[in-house]
Amino acid sequence: MSTNENSVQKKFSRYLTENSVTRYITFSALYIAQGIPEGITYFAIPAWLAMNGKSPLEIAAFLGVIGIPWSFKILIAPLMDRYTILSMGKKRPWVIFGQLGLIISFLCIGLIPDPLNNSFGLMTAGFFISFFGAFQDVATDGMAVDVIPINEQARANGLMWGTKIVGTSLALVAGTALINSFGFTTAISSLSIAVAFIMFIPVFFRERPGEKLMPWTPGEASLDSKKTQLRSWKHIFKSLYKVVSLKSSVIFSVGVLATGMMFGFIDTLLPIFTIQELGWTNTSFSEVFSITTIIGGFLGMFIGGYLVDYFGKIKMLTLYLAIITFLIAAFAFMNNLWSNNFIVYAFILSYYTFYTFLCIAVFASGMHLCWKTVAATQFTLYMAISNMGRAAGAASLGILKTNFSWEIVFLIIAIMPVIMAVLIQFIHFDNHRAKVDSFVILDHTLVAPAVIKD
Repeated sequence: MSTNENSVQKKFSRYLTENSVTRYITFSALYIAQGIPEGITYFAIPAWLAMNGKSPLEIAAFLGVIGIPWSFKILIAPLMDRYTILSMGKKRPWVIFGQLGLIISFLCIGLIPDPLNNSFGLMTAGFFISFFGAFQDVATDGMAVDVIPINEQARANGLMWGTKIVGTSLALVAGTALINSFGFTTAISSLSIAVAFIMFIPVFFRERPGEKLMPWTPGEASLDSKKTQLRSWKHIFKSLYKVVSLKSSVIFSVGVLATGMMFGFIDTLLPIFTIQELGWTNTSFSEVFSITTIIGGFLGMFIGGYLVDYFGKIKMLTLYLAIITFLIAAFAFMNNLWSNNFIVYAFILSYYTFYTFLCIAVFASGMHLCWKTVAATQFTLYMAISNMGRAAGAASLGILKTNFSWEIVFLIIAIMPVIMAVLIQFIHFDNHRAKVDSFVILDHTLVAPAVIKD
């Protein structure tokens, strides 16, 4: 084969380990698939409930329930590290399974009778959407850590998180318009088609050359997959403990818990605050939210990852957290201007732009701390901790609002990013990476040189 032919083959490779464009397309599409149901369950439905007079306590309860599966992703991840169809790739079989479950559960929520007055049915269906969304997320993140080189991780996370934000925003505005025009069932059924279409992506691409497309097609497990696949629960948990007990890993975990609470507070607060306090309609909220978050998503896609690569993770995390703290606290003191829509638009745009940038930096940092041997479990542990914070923040908002004014609620939320900003100053990525690289699997026993101390 000529050099030109080799170049063309490389350019259009269907294998994730061989081509960066293939990686970017695959992971961006899978994150859009997560964003669409999230836009409906976390934003469109709460806005619809608020528009129809449901209390902050009822809406917060719904959001708290659908946040539960995201908090317990850590129970799923070890299964993925332990079991797989290795001939199809380490995580790709699980990605396909999770995507299929997401499609089915998303269709089911559209079949709930009288969803406005059937809180149990709505919560149950929302729970299963979140469960399979979390399932797909674990598999996707594990596959990303496994196949994306460290020097591409920030850039890839920019694209992944940016496309998720765009998917969430478009689903919100489209879902709200469809719910208002055609009803709940038609709206959900229509959007589930887009989620189903993305199923072709993980089916078409493969992780490594020589692997099977499907269980019944020709192919075999790659040597690299065989080397890094752990085959006992003892080794998985021993490996996981070894890496997550390092100082930087512990500090990062506490930090993402705090920021997760902030995310849960703000995401739950905005539809209630704008609709019930400021008098917006659910259509107005969905349009403003979608436009502002799409802007933030595109900025994250194109410059978010590059900023982290250029200036470094700690510097950018610190800057983003400081800006978000200032934005939330400043908005709390501007209560006399809340009736000015321009001020509220500016706050939402600014917050979600830096929220996107912060998520990109957090994801890239989490991936950098991971050990490929237990990549799915370790990265999922970080995200599960973050989502525990998100669920706690969402569920707690109703209690906070019952006891405090909106101004005090905003000021309490502003404390969360400060906690992480202080903690991350004690993280040392290079030292952590050196310790992780020193770990070896020798005769199925985890060993680290005695001179390495945390």
